[in-house]
Amino acid sequence: MPANTVNAIRLPAALAVLALLVLWETLWPFLPLYGGGPHATRERLVHGGRNVAIGLVNGAVARFGFLGAWIATMEWSREYPFGVLHWIALPDWLRWTAAILLLDCWTYAWHRLNHTVPGLWRFHRLHHSDRQMDATTANRFHIGEIVLSSIARVPVLALIGCSVEQLAIYEVALFAVVQFQHANIGLPDALDRVLRVVIVTPHLHKVHHSVVVAEQNTNFSSLFSWWDRAARTQRLSSNQSTIVFGVDDPSSIR
Repeated sequence: MPANTVNAIRLPAALAVLALLVLWETLWPFLPLYGGGPHATRERLVHGGRNVAIGLVNGAVARFGFLGAWIATMEWSREYPFGVLHWIALPDWLRWTAAILLLDCWTYAWHRLNHTVPGLWRFHRLHHSDRQMDATTANRFHIGEIVLSSIARVPVLALIGCSVEQLAIYEVALFAVVQFQHANIGLPDALDRVLRVVIVTPHLHKVHHSVVVAEQNTNFSSLFSWWDRAARTQRLSSNQSTIVFGVDDPSSIR
């Protein structure tokens, strides 16, 4: 598979989902956009443009700095063979299921580490510093976090033994859900309860972006929500509209 396949699949899908969510936020926002003031539209454009620009830079860093290493690692794992998915004989459908689950389990673990390791939190707090959380916040990550997560992914991919195709499909699903959970939208309670049995919903992730440190240290899941239930780190909110987003003390350690 060509080295640009992962990016070729991920970028158009991510942009399409982002466009739909921005339209949703515009027509039916959960919270008034920038308080509904006279300059709300301009402020929203500046805010969103900044976040998307950060995301594009980070995407370029991952694409040109690390994608080749990821693909080389997965090809090496297949050739030798090495990794859990090569050591255990599984039917194809179960191998795919295991690959997606193992990748997402690592994403949960890495996210949690970013909240507990001081050096990692110094980078990750940029993502949490967004006071006006919306779908574009999903792109707002410090380049240092992108570099460290990209390096850490190399041995993880080797240990899992997944394929390029499996990583590509996982990332398409991950980016879609990550943008969805950050969006300034509200779902009917009944629908949210059903969806959050499987995936991370805006209800769950709004709590994670609270200025209250005890709430920030919950709901670490990114795609599938069950990791938080299994680790007892899931937290719900009785009133989403009262949550204040951001980081009050950026130097604080979890």
